[in-house]
Amino acid sequence: MTTADRWLLPDGVEELLPEQAARAEHLRRRLLDLYHTWGYDLVMPPLMEYTDSLLVGLGDDLDLRTFKLTDQLSGRTLGIRADFTTQVARIDAHSLHREGPVRLCYAGSVLHTRPKSPMASRSPIQVGAELYGVPDTAADVEVVLLMLATLQAAGVESLTLDLGHVGIYRSLVAAASLPAALERRLFDALQRKAGTDLEAVLGECTPAEARQFARLGQLHGGVEVLTRAREGLADAPGEVARALDQLEEVAAAVQSRRPDVALYFDLAELRGYHYHTGLVFAALAPGRGQALANGGRYDHIGEAFGRARPATGFATDLKPLITTETPGQPGSAAILAPGGVAGAPGRELWQRIEQLRGEGERVVLAFPGQPSPPGCDRQLVYRDRQWQLAPWPESGPSHSAG
Repeated sequence: MTTADRWLLPDGVEELLPEQAARAEHLRRRLLDLYHTWGYDLVMPPLMEYTDSLLVGLGDDLDLRTFKLTDQLSGRTLGIRADFTTQVARIDAHSLHREGPVRLCYAGSVLHTRPKSPMASRSPIQVGAELYGVPDTAADVEVVLLMLATLQAAGVESLTLDLGHVGIYRSLVAAASLPAALERRLFDALQRKAGTDLEAVLGECTPAEARQFARLGQLHGGVEVLTRAREGLADAPGEVARALDQLEEVAAAVQSRRPDVALYFDLAELRGYHYHTGLVFAALAPGRGQALANGGRYDHIGEAFGRARPATGFATDLKPLITTETPGQPGSAAILAPGGVAGAPGRELWQRIEQLRGEGERVVLAFPGQPSPPGCDRQLVYRDRQWQLAPWPESGPSHSAG
């Protein structure tokens, strides 16, 4: 790498400059305060862990996205977290070991070896919440509503809630007893919504199986999808009907509380299939190519830590959210104060600066012979034997920051 190239960052890895970083930090605090009001406790898992615990139960996709290295102390393989889910599950199952509902939230950086989508960051700032110990759809409703409240707090408007249930596909596949290679091809075709590939796969299934999977691929749209599913999959295993009941319950509860949010159903949505066990959901907004937040139920993830507790949760990346104006976001206006002032006013000046900073004001020192810092709209001036606020810049004789 030449000297001229040393400023380059790896593809998909970004830095946040002062204005972006201020907006990201303000939103992070705003969201954690929101989660606190809902009863969620903040946890801070380590950035890296042994891969034996970090990657358990989340499937090959997360394994491939995880950076790995060798621990110089133990010789064991470490992973830099690509997701918080297993870490928080470990905390619930092993570190806390509480009975009853446990609500946990988190906010921090994760790292991906490859982006989740072509335009996604490889260094997201992941924010999310998890609810453990409640198997009822009431827990799913709470987490969905908190996800919607998260995006509302970030200033996102015109939300659409995308709902699915991996139990439908899982039940149909189990009943069909498809060969592993054929099931992988079916899964891939449904995920990519690839009609031609799906037709080729269905040609290798029995006529009854082909009809069911073809119907599944068409079950997306408004709430009428649930009625179509009950009719088109009437001969499916009983787990399918129960999954449809859960979708209906969650959709009705969310719509009664958030009638402003549009509902969309996709019963072939298999996001997180390898670890989700039930409802899956995502939040979409106009003009955004990818889901802004997503989540679902994963009841068995704590099993590797000795407690297979019911669990549901969601996560979002903070970075795309800071492109939206956040309500209540602080401005960058600051007060310019003299730096290096000698003599009698020095102590009084410092006391005045501390007072202003204690009131939440941004006070920046101006050093003699240096350009004034940017972003100042006021200054401290010494008049009538006291330090007073005045507009910046200001003309006229005074002992000022200029």
